[in-house]
Parts: sequence; structure tokens; C-alpha cells
Amino acid sequence: MDVVQFSKEIRRNTLRCLHSQGSGHVGGSLSIADLLAVLYSKHMHVDPNDPRAEDRDKLVLSKGHAGPALYATLALKGFFPMEWLDTLNRLGTRLPSHVNINLTPGVDMTAGSLGQGLSCACGLALANRAKGSDRYVYVITGEGELQEGQNWEGAMFASAKHLDHLIVFVDSNKMQIDGLTKDVMDVEDLVAKFSAFGFETQRVNGHDHKALDEAIVRAKQSREHKPHCIVMDTVKGKGVSFYETMGPGVHSTTVTDEQYLAALEELK
Repeated sequence: MDVVQFSKEIRRNTLRCLHSQGSGHVGGSLSIADLLAVLYSKHMHVDPNDPRAEDRDKLVLSKGHAGPALYATLALKGFFPMEWLDTLNRLGTRLPSHVNINLTPGVDMTAGSLGQGLSCACGLALANRAKGSDRYVYVITGEGELQEGQNWEGAMFASAKHLDHLIVFVDSNKMQIDGLTKDVMDVEDLVAKFSAFGFETQRVNGHDHKALDEAIVRAKQSREHKPHCIVMDTVKGKGVSFYETMGPGVHSTTVTDEQYLAALEELK
């Protein structure tokens, strides 16, 4: 499956997962589907048959409420049966609303209160170095959660320790649960901020598979011994027209039978 088709399948199955519950975090799940398609088709060194393999890359989904997109990706890659997608948040599920390392094969770090993922990823990257591993730790964070100060402590630590096998992606879809980020608490200029903290930083179209792939390759080929940040300009609800135009309300919204069928039609 090529990366374009893979991204569509991720979106289709993300909505399948959310439709099973009738609602959920639609916007921020759909906005990272293209990144997940690129990572899991071209870059993540992982084995669905051995999800806890010592010699693997790790992904920290700091914006853990976008779990349905990661669940769809992992199911498509064979980490667990596709039928699990129909159990989101149900009693006894292995797929909770926010990702949990103890429940879901392929999940490398638990997320709950936002803003903690970068710090956790720093620990994973430092542990890799101590073990002599050259595997990468990837982090996906939202710009809303970058309003939490712990992120910048983590960024300072990553730079001070020269964690050059750490790559942070910022899903810059310009919205958060309470509205537009520029109105709630403006975090821009993120390129300037991460650069000031000692990161090698790039900004790309987060829905351009080629641009994402090339940005990751550039980060991996760097010899500056710095952590990396890739700020992705994205659209909340990307891939489904009526979600794209919903505004901040798409952060968490319904996936009714009618909406689900309409979305699948668009994603053919």
C-alpha cells in the first residue's frame, strides 16, 4: 500500500473507531494521519509480531487524545486485530480514549494530562544512548499543549544532553479545545522558539507526504548533535470537508451514522 492510500485507510479506520463510540477527538486525530502514514510506511523500525522488541524505534503520542489515529495505524500494520477498533472506550477495551502503554500493543508511552510527552521522550532517548542504541524516539505534540511549561523544560534538557536521535513533531492545526490557539494563548513563532532552545527546526506542510519524508531524512542526516523539531502546518479534521470547516468544535465532536457514511464516501 502506498503512502497516499495508507493515509486514506488511516482516516477511514480512525473514523470507524470513533463511530463505534459515536463521538470523540475527530479533529486532532485526522490532522496527524499523514504523518503517521509517512512514519509507519517509511521510518518506524518496529515489528508487529514483537511490539516490545528492545531494538525498535519508539513513538510518544503526547497529544494522547488523538489515540484513534494511532490505533487505526497500528491495526493496519498488524499490531492487533482490526475488530479492536470497534471497542473504543468500552468496558474492558484495549483502546482507551488516551493511549496507554499497558493496554495496547505498539503504544510506547501512556498519555493523560497533556504536556508530559516530550519529557518522557527525553528519558527514552537518553536511555537509548546509555544502551548504545541508535534507534529514534519520535514525539507528536499539539500546539495547545505547548502552553504547558513542562514542554520547555523538556526542550531545554533535550538540547543540553544533545539528544540528536529525538525528533519532535508539532501538529500546528491552529486550534485547541477552547478555541483558536492565537486567542487562547499564542505560542508562535514555534520555529524561533524551538531554535532558541537549541533544536534544529524545520517547518513543513503536514499533509504533504514528500515534504514530511524529506524533513525526517534531513533530521536524521544532520551531524549537528542537536534534537530536532518539525513544525507541521495542518488542518484540523483534514480529509473530510465538513469536519475541516467546523472550526474549534471539531476538537471533540460526533461521528453519527450519517456523518460516517458521508466521510467514507469522501475518502474513497
